[in-house]
Parts: sequence; structure tokens; C-alpha cells
Amino acid sequence: MKKVCYVVLFCVFFSVHYSFTLSAQETAPPEWPDDTDAFEDYYEPEENNGGISDPFEGLNRVFFNFNDKLYFWFLKPVSSCYRTVVPEQVRTSLDNFFNNLEFPLRFVNCVLQGKFEGAGYELGRFMMNSTMGAAGFFDVAERHFEIKEYNEDMGQTLGSYGLGNGFYINWPFLGPSSARDTLGDVGDYFLDPVFYIDIKTKYSVALTGFERVNDTSLTIDEYEDLKKAAFDPYIALRDAYFQYRQTKIAD
Repeated sequence: MKKVCYVVLFCVFFSVHYSFTLSAQETAPPEWPDDTDAFEDYYEPEENNGGISDPFEGLNRVFFNFNDKLYFWFLKPVSSCYRTVVPEQVRTSLDNFFNNLEFPLRFVNCVLQGKFEGAGYELGRFMMNSTMGAAGFFDVAERHFEIKEYNEDMGQTLGSYGLGNGFYINWPFLGPSSARDTLGDVGDYFLDPVFYIDIKTKYSVALTGFERVNDTSLTIDEYEDLKKAAFDPYIALRDAYFQYRQTKIAD
């Protein structure tokens, strides 16, 4: 599992370095307006205008197209076959199990954000679902006690401390993110208990892939709906991601 983490970290830093290099080669420096007010308007970050800065749009679109083909050529067919064979109740139970394993991520980030009530609820949920919920396969905390999940992550924690999104990045395989959320994902990775299980890399990759297929089987039509409703699916996905993350941080 640790080998996977090192590979992920290498890909992150290599892609960021490549992005900056590509941008420097292809993008000429803009001319400065003479008027001071015009200068401030010209250089106002896109994020302040209701969006997220996207200086590497060309590279991001390449990654977007790669992920799009990966979804339609591999992930969707596999998930569709899996959904046909495995009953929805079983797939939901597996989703609950993986979600229960990620309790440390939510608990620690609740504490870091000062949401101690949420941390208490998360601890209670974990204890209930791990015992009465058969190791987390059943979400008895929400179903019988109406204790909902506090879905907090390190990206939200950094945002609550005032760290901005930075630039938008659509990672291959991983999908939409930002500079801040990418850094947060690395922190969350070390909070994931699966990281500390000493299993061979091929098994850890298979486990991650299985979780992705199971999750996709439960939400298989959402991506298609977004594409059908959008004039430019890339921009629609980018803006939807930004709005979603802003809402999560504001909660």
C-alpha cells in the first residue's frame, strides 16, 4: 500500500511540474494595461468572479478527455455488468462498509475544524455501525437513530483555515480537483486505515478499483445526465465541482 502512495505522490508532483512547464512554454506573458483600475480588473482571480482559476485549461481538457474515454470504454461497461449481477442491496452494503472504514478521515477533520459535535456524532456512528451494523455493512446509525454522516475532508479543513482553491486541475483517473484539494487528498490518504494494511500493491490496487466500480454502479447515470445538459461538459464539470466544494466548506 505504501508503494501505491509513493506512486500517487510522484504522479502528483510530476503532473504539477509538467503543467507549469507546459504553461510557461505555450503562454506568452500578457501586456499590462496602463490604467491602474483596469490592471486590477484584468488580474482579478477568476475565483473572485464566481469561478475557479483554470490557467492550465489545455492540459486539463486532455485529462478530461482521457477520463471521459476511460469512463465510457471501461468503467461504465464493467460497472453496468457488475450492477446486473450484484443486487443493489449488496452493493449498498459494500458502499457502507468502505464508508465506515473512512471514519478516521471524517473524525480527524471534524476535530481540526472545531466541529466537535460532528466529531462526536462520527464516533457514535462508527461504534454503532461497526457493532450493530455488522462491521459497517449496514448504516444503522442513520437508518434507526437518524445520525447522519459528517462528510469532512482535509481539503475542507484547509479551506476553513482560509486557504484558497488555487488552480483547477483535472487529474487522470482521479477526476476534478484543485491545488488545495490535491494537497488535502494526500493528507487524507495517510488517514485512511487501508494505507497501513501490509498487502501487496496489486491487491491494494484491485481493492481500490473494486471500490470505484461499486460506487459507480450506484451513480452510473449522473455523469451522462451532466454531459447531456451541458453545452461544454468540461466547463460544466469544472463549475459543478467548484460550487460543490464551496458549499461543503461553507456548511
